[in-house]
Amino acid sequence: MSTPLLTRDTVTPDDADLRVVQWVEQIAELTQPDAIEWVDGSTAETDRLTRLMVETGTLTRLNPEHRPYSFLARSDPSDVARVESRTFICSEREEDAGPTNNWVAPDEMRATLQPLFDGAMRGRTMYVIPFSMGPIGSPLAKLGVQITDSPYVVVSMGIMTRMGTVALRQITEDTEWVPAVHTVGAPLLAGETDVPWPCSDTKYISHFPETREIWSHGSAYGGNALLAKKSFALRIASVIARDEGWLAEHMLLLKMTSPRGRVFHLAAAFPSACGKTNLAMLKPTIPGWKVETIGDDIAWLRPGPDGRLRAINPEAGFFGVAPGTGVSTNATAIETLWGNTIFTNVALREDGDVWWEGLTDKAPDRLTDWQGNPWSPDSGTTAAHPNSRFTVAARQCPIISDDWEDPQGVVIDAIIFGGRRATNAPLVVEARDWEHGVFMGATVSSEQTAAAEGTVGELRRDPFAMLPFCGYNMADHWSHWLDIGQELRRGGRVPRIFQVNWFRKGEDGKFLWPGFGENSRVLEWILERVDGRVPAADSPIGWLPAEDGLNLDGLELKDGALQQLFDVNADSWLAETDDTQKFFDQFDGRVPAAVQKQLDVLRGRLTASKQ
Repeated sequence: MSTPLLTRDTVTPDDADLRVVQWVEQIAELTQPDAIEWVDGSTAETDRLTRLMVETGTLTRLNPEHRPYSFLARSDPSDVARVESRTFICSEREEDAGPTNNWVAPDEMRATLQPLFDGAMRGRTMYVIPFSMGPIGSPLAKLGVQITDSPYVVVSMGIMTRMGTVALRQITEDTEWVPAVHTVGAPLLAGETDVPWPCSDTKYISHFPETREIWSHGSAYGGNALLAKKSFALRIASVIARDEGWLAEHMLLLKMTSPRGRVFHLAAAFPSACGKTNLAMLKPTIPGWKVETIGDDIAWLRPGPDGRLRAINPEAGFFGVAPGTGVSTNATAIETLWGNTIFTNVALREDGDVWWEGLTDKAPDRLTDWQGNPWSPDSGTTAAHPNSRFTVAARQCPIISDDWEDPQGVVIDAIIFGGRRATNAPLVVEARDWEHGVFMGATVSSEQTAAAEGTVGELRRDPFAMLPFCGYNMADHWSHWLDIGQELRRGGRVPRIFQVNWFRKGEDGKFLWPGFGENSRVLEWILERVDGRVPAADSPIGWLPAEDGLNLDGLELKDGALQQLFDVNADSWLAETDDTQKFFDQFDGRVPAAVQKQLDVLRGRLTASKQ
């Protein structure tokens, strides 16, 4: 056996916990890197790594007159997105992973991964990244250590987490931490020339809930390689949260202040393509309301000692989708990206700045596309990849809230679920109680909008917007939400729950609601309900705005649009309850009785409304 790397040529931090050191040594012996670096999180370190990646072609430095200290990365065309088919939950029992996850037995997965990781880092540097999810020292924060052979991952983790020496010092002999191992899976032989974006066709993103481990092989794309994000902050954290009595959710966090000066905090869960980032950085169109951002993607929520539900954004940055983000759709995001940003798979302008579809109404005449090829509006392809990204520190957001790093978390007043529905789902509806709200979250869905995605109108279920991210059986996740509700009731402070849908269409196929900043009108009604200031009208599916209850001052809607936005067609809804029952049936009897009861109550209310 070769001499242990840590004793041969590695400077180990003096304050590193022995368990971390021993684990790093173990992974080094398996992967056999040429060198090991313990990441300190300093500006000098980031500068050194970005200069290294510019030299190797991984990054292109953008024109500092347009984007100071910003870079463009072009990935391998085979490595552009999360690979759900290669993402696994390796729980001891298959039923604990549930029907919505890919399951492989832990021993079988370890046997598969062992030869893949054996020598996987030869010719490369292994980086050791201690990180904190949540503000340093927060009682709601959790710690992890990621090993990677990708400097792109190191620099990106520096944006997305509290990383380096400050996090390592939080890990003491009695601290729990999550070990996460990542390799691009492309060892370099002696004398072999590297490529700008090394990766492998063999990809595995594997999670071991019982041992809290993450192993990722073959991809350098953020969703597969930044293991602090979806892998830790949702898949593993959701299991930890279940065991410890809190929630790790795919939710944005928003702070809103009313014209009267009352401060509210909202948590909202939206599946992809439902306007989540736009809502997180909303610019209200109604006077007197102030909106501030706390988080755009993930929330950790825990009942506090005062009985109220408190939440933190465990991330330190935004990893956002670029296409569709522009001044007209999300001016706040554009202002956030002024500099200090890594762009991945967007197009490059002739002046050294970046561009993507939706950034401006008119495309430039000439660009270099995301694969490095000349591009013009006549090329017949998109200039930026549809999943191209920006990675930027949250602190740069011009509307970041002053309490976004409150170590105790912010008090949640309302929880919102949303989907992309052309039919049935109204603009906004309030749950009758917590159990009804859990039912709403469990039945979140979007309708397929094109034949290429499936049958037009077919519902794609995404309960709690957690379908790809829950680390255990989804039905058990609903049970856990019910348990959290019982605890909050004992404290006497239960957040109200709502469902929204900005995407309902009229008979002409056009959207009935203008969306974007006008969504502030819906949020106003939600918060006025929390404040007890506006009435609601009963309906079979929950509480709807009473007549004239929604603030429409200055807004011009098509004739009949408002009625269509809140129309509850009993026959259509009854047909949907049948589809919901089929969805529940796949969980083999694990759907909580309270959630099943809500479906039965809904059927009864709809049937009664027809009589």
